Amino acid sequence: MSRFPTVRLNKGGGSRLLKGHPWGFSNEIAMTAETRAVPAGSVVAVETHAGEAVGLAHLNPHSLIALRMLDRTAGAGGEVAIDAAWVAGRLSQALAWRERLFDAPYYRAVHAEADGLPGLIVDRYGDVVVIQANSAGMDRMVPLVVEALREVLAPAAIVLRNDSPVRKLEGLDEDVRLVEGAIPDPALVSEGGALFPLDPLGGQKTGWFFDHRDNRAFIARLAPGMRVLDLYCHTGGFGVQAAVAGAAEVDLIDRAAPALAQAARAAELSGVADRVSTRKADAFAALEHLVKTGAQYDIVVCDPPAFARSKKDVGPAAKAYRKLARMTAQITAPGGVLLLASCSHHMDAVSFAQQNARGLSDAGREGRLLRSSGAGPDHPVHAQLPESAYLKAMVFALV
Repeated sequence: MSRFPTVRLNKGGGSRLLKGHPWGFSNEIAMTAETRAVPAGSVVAVETHAGEAVGLAHLNPHSLIALRMLDRTAGAGGEVAIDAAWVAGRLSQALAWRERLFDAPYYRAVHAEADGLPGLIVDRYGDVVVIQANSAGMDRMVPLVVEALREVLAPAAIVLRNDSPVRKLEGLDEDVRLVEGAIPDPALVSEGGALFPLDPLGGQKTGWFFDHRDNRAFIARLAPGMRVLDLYCHTGGFGVQAAVAGAAEVDLIDRAAPALAQAARAAELSGVADRVSTRKADAFAALEHLVKTGAQYDIVVCDPPAFARSKKDVGPAAKAYRKLARMTAQITAPGGVLLLASCSHHMDAVSFAQQNARGLSDAGREGRLLRSSGAGPDHPVHAQLPESAYLKAMVFALV
């Protein structure tokens, strides 16, 4: 490991990292002048205070998360090269799990730390692969990731979507571009018997939200003959699949006109345009109108964007989730189903459940919890990072 710059943990520091945690924080390492001078994103050899080898990691001396572990076999005396072959090995391991879990090549292929590639997201849409590097180390390794993807998957197109807000915490700029190949026209996502147009260069995140796949399938199973409202619908993932499953009527509401246009196109491609309508509106304003007019739906899906983007936002976010639970419960018919979701990392599952319960009570509604879930299995959670399980979805049957 001597060919890499060496970073030592403080005396007594890094206890969690030594037990398997993938991160080392800036106050846990000896921040010497030499360490501070190492370029952000470099591979370093990590040692204990006593000089014992721990492994290889990415270092960002300017970030709170200073170390992101890459390989611990080097700490056990093995020779490791962090090159395209190493990335290809990790990628192949991640893909092997997805191929056991899914019948078609539409999934998150790499989910950062949980797949041994810290800070890296890879989403696969058939022959189109979208990558996002959310750490300084992975940003430097993008050429290696592209080489590994070319070797393992040979996709028709590789897109870089480095526009995540978290990159600012790493001191990184935005970078969105087609790295190589050509995006098919049309580019599509197939899920639940429906087809959705994909915009990997201009859509939100990497173009599609694979994390809700199982929740969408659950709602679709309940949808035949039902009247469905998909609130914060984005490109219509819940609503269009519900229509394909046999919903009698589906209303899609979102404030983003481009997303609604894609949702309408998805309904056309999936052969259900006659039962799907779209409306551009603010969700809270739309709910106020629906409550005032006494509208009732058999199934209501409410999947808002993150309300708590930092810890200081948790209080206002809790109030917003409670209000959403109250208003959506008011328009859910007796015997109907209500899905409430949160993708706010800082809103923990217990607090989210409490706000939902209070909102239902505010609406004078009672019900049973049919399902409480998170992201699908292509979004695994590192055993030492349970707090990274950001997605929460609760499905209630209301009386």
